[in-house]
Amino acid sequence: MAGNSGGPWGSGGSGQGGGGNRGGGGGRGPGDEPPQIPEIDELMRRGQEQLRVLMGGRGGRGGGPKFTRTGVALAVLAAGVAWAWASFYTVKPEEQSVELFLGRYLDTGNPGLNFAPWPLVSAEVIPVTREQTEDMGVGRAGVDAGLMLTGDENIVDVDFQVVWNINDPAKFLFNLRDPRQTIRAVSESAMREIIAQSELAPILNRDRGLIASRLTDLIQQTLDSYDSGMNVVRVNFDKADPPKEVIDSFREVQAAEQERDRLEKQADAYANRVVAGARGEAAQILEEAEGYRARVVNEAEGEASRFSAVLDEYAKAPEVTRKRLYLETMEEVLGKVDMIMLDKDLTGPGGVVPYLPLNELRRTDTGGRN
Repeated sequence: MAGNSGGPWGSGGSGQGGGGNRGGGGGRGPGDEPPQIPEIDELMRRGQEQLRVLMGGRGGRGGGPKFTRTGVALAVLAAGVAWAWASFYTVKPEEQSVELFLGRYLDTGNPGLNFAPWPLVSAEVIPVTREQTEDMGVGRAGVDAGLMLTGDENIVDVDFQVVWNINDPAKFLFNLRDPRQTIRAVSESAMREIIAQSELAPILNRDRGLIASRLTDLIQQTLDSYDSGMNVVRVNFDKADPPKEVIDSFREVQAAEQERDRLEKQADAYANRVVAGARGEAAQILEEAEGYRARVVNEAEGEASRFSAVLDEYAKAPEVTRKRLYLETMEEVLGKVDMIMLDKDLTGPGGVVPYLPLNELRRTDTGGRN
């Protein structure tokens, strides 16, 4: 193009344009034109034409930009719709919004349609009822993250899960720089504190529920002291085992302790059974001795009373009493002897018949009465 226009770096034609540089003057001749770029001019012209058509003007050459009232109204309406679209927002039932006026807290939006006039007021919607989890322990956060020292100087490998949600969106947004990292640090610190105050055996066996409850309270207290706006829903105490390097030896020790406890219980049961039997037998012997003592004392007192009575009678009539005692004694002694004594005057002819079975008759008579 420059060559064709005969510019200062062009060839200047073949002498038809007035001589050019070779004319001896060295300047632009009276017939020279400034360089033109027809492509750029054409593009600018077409753009102005299209803008004119969009603004409601008429197309074609020679017409300037014309703005009609209808075009302006449509433009204002479109701008209003865009502004309303940017200002109104919806909050779901499980969410809450935080409205900011030039970056500062203004209000908290409730579920439903909310209005935040853009661009002065902006809103950030946060789910408040959705439960979020933080997994703590070995295999999730690091190799040794779950190893903790107990109060009796043992090491235990603890895995647990903290379930939380948001109860105050404004505090959650403004008071903590990194909420998830904060709750992880607080949870690990609280668990280490509780484990350090407990012994190994209760942690492994019976105190898991108690530890989980205490851990929930301790984490919540710490987060409340930070004014974090976070709520701990629950703590799932998944695992508490010795480190994997010593777990086999630990289980052997546990088995030995259980066997020891079993044998101790058997020994205690046997001891209780034997001691109870011995105590029962001793009580029975004591009862029998007490009965024997009471019987002997009563008999002695009876004999003494009877002797006193006989003595009184003897003092009143010694001869009669002596004879009565003699007869009673002889009756008692001879009454038990299987012998019949007869007067000699009754023996011999005309006396007692020697074939009379007095002994048999007596036995029969005694048996019949019984």
